[in-house]
Amino acid sequence: MADARPAGPRRVMITGIGVVAPGGNGTEPFWDLITSGRTATGRITFFDPSAYRSQIAAQCAFDPLAEGLTPREIRRMDRATQFAVVSAREALRDSGLEPAGRAPERIGVALGTAVGATSGLEEEYAVLSDSGREWLVDSSYGVPHLYDYFVPSGIAAEVARVAGAEGPATVVSAGCTSGIDSVGYARELIAEGTADVMITGATDAPVSPITMACFDAIKATSPRNDDAAHAARPFDRTRNGFVLGEGAAVLVLEEYEHARRRGARPYAEIAGFASRCNAFHMTGLRPDGLEMAAAIEAALDLAQLNAEDIAYVNAHGSGTKQNDLHETAAFKRSLRDHAYRVPVSSIKSMIGHSLGAIGSLEIAACALAVDRGVVPPTANLHHPDPECDLDYVPLVAREQPVGTALTVGSGFGGFQSAMVLTAPGRRTAA
Repeated sequence: MADARPAGPRRVMITGIGVVAPGGNGTEPFWDLITSGRTATGRITFFDPSAYRSQIAAQCAFDPLAEGLTPREIRRMDRATQFAVVSAREALRDSGLEPAGRAPERIGVALGTAVGATSGLEEEYAVLSDSGREWLVDSSYGVPHLYDYFVPSGIAAEVARVAGAEGPATVVSAGCTSGIDSVGYARELIAEGTADVMITGATDAPVSPITMACFDAIKATSPRNDDAAHAARPFDRTRNGFVLGEGAAVLVLEEYEHARRRGARPYAEIAGFASRCNAFHMTGLRPDGLEMAAAIEAALDLAQLNAEDIAYVNAHGSGTKQNDLHETAAFKRSLRDHAYRVPVSSIKSMIGHSLGAIGSLEIAACALAVDRGVVPPTANLHHPDPECDLDYVPLVAREQPVGTALTVGSGFGGFQSAMVLTAPGRRTAA
């Protein structure tokens, strides 16, 4: 059958959401947590963290059997892949999309991850090397599917099986912007006509000794071990680093007419996306926020919207002084005077920073904010930093219309990404 491509860009809708997150698995528990101002950060229980500077994280209470995975699937998949598969199944159910009977070559997969199967690889290395005592490891002690842990594309392959997707399938790994970049890529495939449906999002399960040690070395994570529930403090003058998290969010994206014909109810439209790199420093950010501002402006241009149209900004909001000042400058540069009027918040204050996964979790939060007219708060914001002088929605959610939301991401390597979501009826069909 010929692949008939449209003459111009097509509109892209979010019609399904699936979530695995700290504080409760599933979209509704996730939404309840991030709108309540409660936090899911605590002392690490996966291993003894006492040797580390930062001993806290936002962990998922995840039972793969209870979530419907079979023993064979559990044996085959790393924890991050399990998150992705469970989230994909929920997203497909939520969308009402039945892949059977649809052209499988028109359904694709684009998933993001920053560290892939790090947890599984570390656990297997400990077994194979007898906890590091053996220099030459014996591979016969490894799980049968250890190879899949080394190849992040296995995450996309597993989700493609769930969705019956035979179109493009890829993994995007761009550090902490992976979860926004993967959805941006999926949007582009639909807009250009390569696919009608994309199963997209991101997953990461980085709460492991090696990840904690890496962030300890650069003092990026919070050492507030005696008050883990309040350790993540974006835009607060007492902040001292981010809290590591884990989780996944998977979205079903559909071309507008495709969704309309089957009677789908979209949460939001992805109206614009852009990405930039500062080419400056592996972990450093310039305080002027120039590259993030450029990404925001480009995303708004693609969406054909003005700064004044933005009703909510989901900040990267990691809780490091460098990031908070960088973002504040970027919002002022790109949104100008409107930056002082629009509510801005960080859900990392409640669910931690799940590296590559967090961008997709934040897109899910924005889609729900647009759909339900509620702005999530920034938890733990009791002492605003005077250098961060915008409206960061401290402590309590706000009920208000959210016709257009902006979400941004910032990652090691200098990556800066921005995405604009609008209410489904805000823009008329082309």
